Amino acid sequence: MSAPRSTLSLLCAGAAALAILGPESASEARGGPCPIEMAYVEGDGIQGGPTVRVCVDRWEGSLIDAATGKARSPFGPLEGAKVRAQSRAGAFPQAYISKVEAEAACKASKKRLCKENEWVRACEGRSPTVFPYGDDEKAGYCNDKGTPPIGALYKDTQAAFASLDAMNDPRLNQLPNTLAKSGSHARCKNSYGLYDMVGNLHEWVDDPDGTFRGGYYLDTHRNGLGCKYKTTAHHVRYHDYSTGFRCCKDPR
Repeated sequence: MSAPRSTLSLLCAGAAALAILGPESASEARGGPCPIEMAYVEGDGIQGGPTVRVCVDRWEGSLIDAATGKARSPFGPLEGAKVRAQSRAGAFPQAYISKVEAEAACKASKKRLCKENEWVRACEGRSPTVFPYGDDEKAGYCNDKGTPPIGALYKDTQAAFASLDAMNDPRLNQLPNTLAKSGSHARCKNSYGLYDMVGNLHEWVDDPDGTFRGGYYLDTHRNGLGCKYKTTAHHVRYHDYSTGFRCCKDPR
């Protein structure tokens, strides 16, 4: 009997992860405390918090249909779709997603959203740095200098920024020099082997009041530098073209 499509999707994602990790890291991942598409993060808690021990998705979350296992287009809101999260290199990550929706997608894959202290520790790496790759910002390392899509599509940008319909226009992240495929910025990687934690998409974390971290392809500075970037201005059901996520999981 053939494997269900959802199982095949996970196997393909796992094979892609093994290919990118290389033989030594892949061997470690197979026998380690985390699934192969995740990295084990362990380190001191931030701001005096408890020690962090957690599995973190290597790549920003993309989505598959919960019933069919087929990849779902990341361009546009979910509109009630039943989905599961996946961590996969070379896929466009899902934007237009709320914290509530991201939480449900992670849960459907037997994972969860990262707690804020887990996310920050994961982003900063084993020897904490401002950016995933070091303390000094490097031009072109991460996807953080994109073309503003609102201005490209709307004459009245002020009105567009005030419109949820405009901010969730599926065309926005399909324009050139906007959203990048996960892992395509190879140098936007830290010592844990995590990609795109700064830039590309904001990433929701597990905060009941609504928080996302890391900035996106137009801004990694306004609300803090690099791994310190933090936005708290939006409700947990808010979403637009810049909001994404990645999942965490307790280690085996």
